[in-house]
Amino acid sequence: MAEDKVKVKRALISVSDKSGLIDFAKELAAHGVELISTGGTAKAIKEAGLAVKDISEVTGFPEMLDGRVKTLHPVVHGGLLSLRDNKEHMETIAKHNIKMIDLVCVNLYPFEATISKPNVELDHAIENIDIGGPSMIRSASKNYRSVTVVTSASQYAAVTKEMKENDGATTFKLRQELAIEAFGNTARYDGMIHEYLHKRLSDKTWPDVFTMSGLKVQEMRYGENPHQPAAFYKDKNNQLPTIANGKQLQGKELSYNNIMDADASLMIVKEFDEPAATIIKHTNPCGTAVGKDVTEAFVKAFDADPLSAFGGIVAVNRHVDGKTALTILEKLSFFEIMLAPSYDPGALKAFEARKNLRVMTVEGLGQSKEMVPGYHLRRVEGGFLVQDFDQAPEDKTLYKVVSDKQPDPKLAKDMEFGWKLVKHVKSNAIVLVKDGVSIGVGAGQMNRVGSLEIAIRQAGDKAKGSVMASDALLPFRDSVDACAKAGISAIIQTGGSVRDKEVVEAANQHGIPMIFTTYRHFKH
Repeated sequence: MAEDKVKVKRALISVSDKSGLIDFAKELAAHGVELISTGGTAKAIKEAGLAVKDISEVTGFPEMLDGRVKTLHPVVHGGLLSLRDNKEHMETIAKHNIKMIDLVCVNLYPFEATISKPNVELDHAIENIDIGGPSMIRSASKNYRSVTVVTSASQYAAVTKEMKENDGATTFKLRQELAIEAFGNTARYDGMIHEYLHKRLSDKTWPDVFTMSGLKVQEMRYGENPHQPAAFYKDKNNQLPTIANGKQLQGKELSYNNIMDADASLMIVKEFDEPAATIIKHTNPCGTAVGKDVTEAFVKAFDADPLSAFGGIVAVNRHVDGKTALTILEKLSFFEIMLAPSYDPGALKAFEARKNLRVMTVEGLGQSKEMVPGYHLRRVEGGFLVQDFDQAPEDKTLYKVVSDKQPDPKLAKDMEFGWKLVKHVKSNAIVLVKDGVSIGVGAGQMNRVGSLEIAIRQAGDKAKGSVMASDALLPFRDSVDACAKAGISAIIQTGGSVRDKEVVEAANQHGIPMIFTTYRHFKH
C-alpha cells in the first residue's frame, strides 16, 4: 500500500533547461533536502550559493565518455527503484550502502531544438540523444509510490506548493500525476528520435512502427456530437500560421467542429498571394474570392452564396480594419469565427457587439505560404491510414491544353483559381469560378454530374462565362455537355479517363477550352 505523503529528503537534479532552476533548488534546500547534481546543473547550483553534491561523489565514478555516462549506475537507480515497503529490497540497499532518492528533476537534452536547425549534422543530432535522463525519469516514474519525478519547469510550482503545505512531503496523487506526464514525455522523446532517424537513415517511405505525439491544447465539451468526448492537440514544433497557433481574442470556447472548419478556411486563404476571403460551412467553402483588398474579397465571397454563409466561419489573409469588420457584421447576421492575421482596435471594438463570436488572430497568415511538414492521419476501425498532406506547390508545367481552343488570359487565371480551390472541397468536387470568385460549389456527391448540377444550380445565370474545375477526371462527356448547356466557358480537370478522347471531342464540339492538370485532388 502506497504511503500518501512521502517526505523529500534527497533530490537528484539534472536539467538542460535551467529556467526556474535556482528558485526550485532554493525551495528544496529550505526544506533541508540534500541536493545531488551533474555537470552544468551542479555548477549553476553551486554558483547560487547552495550546497550540492556532485554525482561522481555519489557513484564513486567520474563522469566519462564526454558526459555520455554520468548517472547510469546502481547507486542512482537502486536509490530510485527500491520499494520502501519491501524488506528484501531494503536489506539489499543497506548491504550496498545505497541511499534513497526521493525526487528526480530531469529535463532532457534538446534533441528537438537541435534537429530543427537547418543543415544539422547527423553526428551532432545523435550526441543530443539523452540516455541517462530518460533512464532516471523512467525509474522514478515506475516507483511513483515513493518517488516524485519532475520533468518540466512548469511543474516546479505545484511541487513546492505541496511541500510547503505538507512539511516537505508530496502526496500520492501528485506523484501519480507527475509519473503519467513523465512517461508521456519519454514516449514523445523516443518517438521524435525514431521519426528523425527513420527520415535520415532508412530507405523505407514509411516506418514499420508508426509513432506520433502531440501537446494538449484543450479538452472539449464534446466532439462532432455531444456523446463523443474530444480533445485538441498540437505539434510542438509547429510555428507556422495554423489553427493550432491561433490566438483567441474573444468569444466562446472553440468546439471540435469549429477547429475542423477553421483549419479548412486557413488552408484555403493560404493558397492565394492576393487578398483573399473564404466562408466555410462543414469544411466546404460556401464562397471564396480574391480582390483588391479583403473588404472586396469578403463581399464577393459572401455574395457567392449568402444563404449558406449564415452560421459559417470567415477567414481572410490580410489585416482587418474597422471598415472591413463593419462590412462583415452588416452582411452576416450570425457567424461562428473570424480569422485574420491582425485587427485594428476599431475592428475589435466592432466585433465586441457579438459576444459569442470567436475572434482569432493567426500570426503570419498572408505572409507565409509555407505549410507544416508532416502527414495526414485518419483513423479507421482497428487501425489508421497515413499519407503526406496534399500541399505540394502547383506545377503548371504539367498542365496540358488538350482542346483545339486555347483559354484566353482571363479564363486561364480563373482556371488557376478554380484548381487551387477545388482541392479543398469534398470529393466528388466541382467548383465554378468567375472573375476570381467561386460562384457555385458541388461537394461530396456520389457522381460527378450530380456535383456539377448542384454547382450550376447554385451559380444560376452567373454560370455563363465561368470556369469549371473538377478535382478528378471526367469519366464521360455528359459533364462537358452540361457545362455547354449552362454557358460555362472553360474546363480544368485532371484527365486520365479511358474516354478522354470522347471528352475532348465534346469540348471541341462546344468550343470549350479544356486543360488537363495530369494530377488530381481527391479529398475524402
